[in-house]
Amino acid sequence: MADRIAIVTGAGSGVGRAAALALARAGWAVVLAGRRKDALDETAAMAPAGARILAVPTDVSDPASVGALFAATKREFGRLDLLFNNAGTNVPGTPFEDLTPEQWNAVVAVNLTGSFLCAQAAFRMMKEQSPQGGRIINNGSISAHTPRPDSAPYTATKHAITGLTKTIALDGRKYDIACGQIDIGNAATPMTQRMQRGVKQADGRVEVEPTMNVDHVGDAIVHMAGLPLETNILTMTIMATKMPFVGRG
Repeated sequence: MADRIAIVTGAGSGVGRAAALALARAGWAVVLAGRRKDALDETAAMAPAGARILAVPTDVSDPASVGALFAATKREFGRLDLLFNNAGTNVPGTPFEDLTPEQWNAVVAVNLTGSFLCAQAAFRMMKEQSPQGGRIINNGSISAHTPRPDSAPYTATKHAITGLTKTIALDGRKYDIACGQIDIGNAATPMTQRMQRGVKQADGRVEVEPTMNVDHVGDAIVHMAGLPLETNILTMTIMATKMPFVGRG
């Protein structure tokens, strides 16, 4: 893996941090992308000694910022072998009828448009480099399969990620660009701390939900990323075993 280069978006915390550190431990050079430089620097400081890390503050919803991220990667490393399209956001649970256009647009801008912009930039770079090809892994979610109550923007964007994944997987074939999706359920991160306080269920009850160690998600990303390009995991679901997903609703 000494010459493998990865970009991880949303690398300043949670799943993105876990994936970036797991890739670094596996010998990948890792470009950390995220809005906050201080958070990216914290992730970089946690990497193993000798790891090749580049932190690039990035707003994935801004085409110019995404362009600068990929230009910096090419300038520093010369190529790209993996994009983990992980950056995401949400709004507090809101009844569908009360959602504002501003709330909707804020989630779509990061979760969907940001994923498109980063995937397109990675696709172009992987197509043009020699040897040609690479891998894109999109962070879907359990919400790419079924919603939680009061989650229209998040659920809609995560369902859309599945369509984006399949389209890239199809369009990338002729360039040796593989694309897959990881759907994560209840990894223990700052974003899921509310699980410990209880979250709304389909029947209106509020229940505490089990979580899992986020490092297992990082290990799953390393596995998906390490496959040869003639092999692809199109979708992987990794979840807390006892979370209420199977049979939900």
